Formats: sequence, C-alpha cells, structure tokens
Amino acid sequence: MRMTNKIMRNNSLYNLNQNKILEDKLTNQMTNESKIARPSDDPVVAIRALRLRSNVTYVTQYYEKNAADAEHWLDVTADAIETIDDILTNLYEKAGEASNKDLTSDDLDILLTQMKSLTKEFYASGNVDYAGRYIFSGYRTDTAITFSDEDIADMKNHPTSYNIRETFGYADIDSFNFTDFSALDTDLGGDGIVNGESYEQGIKNTKLYRLRLSYDDLDKLDTAAGFPKLTDKDGNPLTDKDGNPIEILDAEYPSAEDAYRAISNGTAGIVYIPSTGELVFSEEYYNNNFKEGDTFGVTYNKSSWEEGDINPVHYFECTETKTIGDGEKKTVYNKDGVMTMPQDIYYDVGFNQNIQINTVATEIFSHDVQRDMDDFQRCLDQLRGIETKISDIETKMKGLAEDSEEYKNLTKQKEAAEKARTYVRENIHDQFQNQITKYQEYLDANNVAGTNNSTRGSRLELITNRLMNQQATFKDLQTDNESIDVSQVAVELTSSEMIYEAALMATSKIMQTNLMNYI
Repeated sequence: MRMTNKIMRNNSLYNLNQNKILEDKLTNQMTNESKIARPSDDPVVAIRALRLRSNVTYVTQYYEKNAADAEHWLDVTADAIETIDDILTNLYEKAGEASNKDLTSDDLDILLTQMKSLTKEFYASGNVDYAGRYIFSGYRTDTAITFSDEDIADMKNHPTSYNIRETFGYADIDSFNFTDFSALDTDLGGDGIVNGESYEQGIKNTKLYRLRLSYDDLDKLDTAAGFPKLTDKDGNPLTDKDGNPIEILDAEYPSAEDAYRAISNGTAGIVYIPSTGELVFSEEYYNNNFKEGDTFGVTYNKSSWEEGDINPVHYFECTETKTIGDGEKKTVYNKDGVMTMPQDIYYDVGFNQNIQINTVATEIFSHDVQRDMDDFQRCLDQLRGIETKISDIETKMKGLAEDSEEYKNLTKQKEAAEKARTYVRENIHDQFQNQITKYQEYLDANNVAGTNNSTRGSRLELITNRLMNQQATFKDLQTDNESIDVSQVAVELTSSEMIYEAALMATSKIMQTNLMNYI
C-alpha cells in the first residue's frame, strides 16, 4: 500500500482529534466528578444510576419527610397524653380529698371549683393540633373535639340542633341515692305527727336508677318527632318483660328534684329529664324490665350548646340541622354504624410499610368526666339546701320558749333535717368514693393510649434507623456507580495532555516534510 504525505497528515490529524476527545472527556469528568455526561457514554452505568437515584429519592422522602412528620405527630400526642395524665391524677387526688366526711360544704365547693377547672383543661387538651390538624379528631382533622367560641357564635347566627343516637349496654345503667326532705316544708303541728308520720319518717333516701346521656340541657320531649326513643341495637322499640314497648314518660317537672321525688314516690316507667340529660326509673322498674346482656339505644335532640361542649360528630351517629335563611341544611354524620369503624391514620414510612400515627378521642375523652361534675354539683346543691333549712330552723328557734309548742315543733324539724343532712353527706361521700375508682379507670384508658402511642414511636424509631442506613447505603452505591476516582482521572488527564503534546510535536515534523524532500 502506498503511503503518501496526505495520508500521514490525515491520520495524524485524526489521532490528534482522538487525543483531544479523550482529554475533553477526562476534563469533563474532573469538572463534573461523574463518569458519564450522557447515557451513551456507558449505558450500564446510566441504567444503574437511574435505579439508584430512584431508590435514594424514595428513601429520602420516607426518612426526611414522612417518618419525620410521623415522629412529630407522635411526639405532640405523647405530650398531650402526659398532660392529660397529670390532670386526671390531680382529679383523682381531689376526689380523695373530697371523700373526707369532715369537710364542710364550703370546703367541698372549693374542691369542686378546682375540679371543674381541671375538667375544662382536660377537654381543652383534646384540641391540641399539629400543623393545623387536630390530632385526636380521627379523619376530621379540621374539626376540634369541642365547640369553640366561633362555633357558638355561628350557631347563634344559624340556629343548629343535633339529633343524636347514643347506644348503651346493661352495664351502663347506674344508680344514685336521692334524699327527699320536702316533708320539712309541711307544718305538722306541735306533736310533729300527721297521719302517723313524723318529720323524721318523712325523710326518705331512695336508690334510683338511670341512663345518663352524654349531654344535659336537652330539648324537651317532642312526641311528634318521638324524642327520645328507647330502642334495641337494631333500632326496634325496646320492650319490657311482658313484650310491651317501653314508654318514656313525657311528664314535665319544675326541676330534676321534683322528678326524682316523683319516682321515689312510685311513679312507674322511665322519666325523661331534659335539664340533666337523664332517663330515670325506680329500682323496681329496673329489676322488672332490664337484664344482663341488654343492648339498646336512645335518640334525642339537643339545640342548646355552649363553648367547651363536645362535638357529637366525633362520637355518635347524628344529624345536624342548621337554619340558613328561610331553609334548613341537614348533614348526617356516622350513618350506618360508621362509628364502629376505626378512623386510624397511617403514614407510609418505607417500602410497603406504614405506621398508625393518630389516637382518636374516644380512646381518652369520655363525656363522663364532665357529667360527673354535674352529679357533684347536684349533691353539693342538695347539701347546701338542707344546711340552709337547718339554719332557718335554728333562726326561728331563737327567742322561743323551750316549752312552747312552736319550739317543740321546730326541734322535731331540726332533728329530721339533721337526719336528712346525714343522708346527703353520706351520699356525697359515696359519690366521691366511687369517683376515685372512675378516675382510676380514666387514667387506665389514658395510660393504654399512651402505651400504644409509645409503642408506635418505638417502632417508628427502628424504622427511622433502618431508613437512615438505607439512605447512606444507596448514596454510597450511587457515588460508586457515578463518581470518578479523582486521583486516577487526574493521572490519566496529565498523561493525556503529555501524549497530546508529543503527538503535536511528531505531527509538526511530519507536516514539515513533503515529496520534494525525498527527490
């Protein structure tokens, strides 16, 4: 093959260009610290890089965002549960103090005021939010557990009522003692006996039974709408032992005391007391019409709400009726037993792995905590009532001759009043003694919720540690796959530059000669 100078020059220029391409490639690698600038440089490295980058992106999302967000949510929940534990412990201690029989009504009033304040804070703790989302509200993270001032103002502008269905079991029927001292209001004369019954015999302490609904200050009985209704778990009318539907009496009493007194005196059936939110009946009626294993529901209406009341949409199947202009807007919540379904919120914190991050209000915040305060207030009011009665009697006795008929009559009244006071004081003692057990149950429920939350936190910590290791591993693999060995590339670049310069010198020699130099 004949090799001409032109061929040699072309070959030299081609080789120079190849050296320049290599030098440019090495320079780009040094500049970008990456093995490839385009997929065609090394398809295998490019494909592996795409997969590793995808893995790093996913792990980073799980580790730095999802897991971190879940951890913060659990931390906020843990802080709230710890606060609630302190509140319930304080209430537990106050109930222990209040059970002391030596305390006066003023002492009890001070303790009850403190307990009411703690109870208010208890429910306020349920409105804790994380990043604008209420942590105890289940799926309704935009709705607080209790009604706020803004909610009440809106209800005043747009009158709102709720038709609430509440379910009960046989164990939910509780009892309380009612002391009737209305006999002291009757003048029995000097001997203090009328129809064979004295003042003292007129003092009665009766055990009553009830279903205490979750709210007080309810709407009065609406026979047209049928509120309230007592039904079985399937919504059918509840029947007595003879198979007859159990009727709720619609008789209205001036006060709860009058209703209790009527039942104590033998009123049959269940008496609905809207002001206290109770369905009350006698011990005889309880024994004749209820049995172990009974499950039933009560449907009632409430249209009067106050700031701090628990929003029923978090607890019950209910229908909200809001008056807007000349019309009404009805919204149904938790229909068809939705309340029996969990409202657990899960975060994806790994490949095919998630974790529950929320604790729902029903696990901790019972309506009973507030309703117990209502019972304490009722007992205290009754104690103050009998103490006022005793004080009035003592005032009347001053200045009277001890052998007068009026003095003797007042003496018998005072003795009966002291008996009534003993009953009432004993009832208060029993009430607070029982409350100690209740607060322990509330604490146990709170501790269970706290334990579950801590367990999730521990699991999340393990997941987070694994994600951190995975992120480091994938980033190392990504670096190994894409990044260059700087020292090696630097040596190759220096060598390439030297070769390029040598090639230039050799080429220049060749370029200087032509065919005439050989002739």
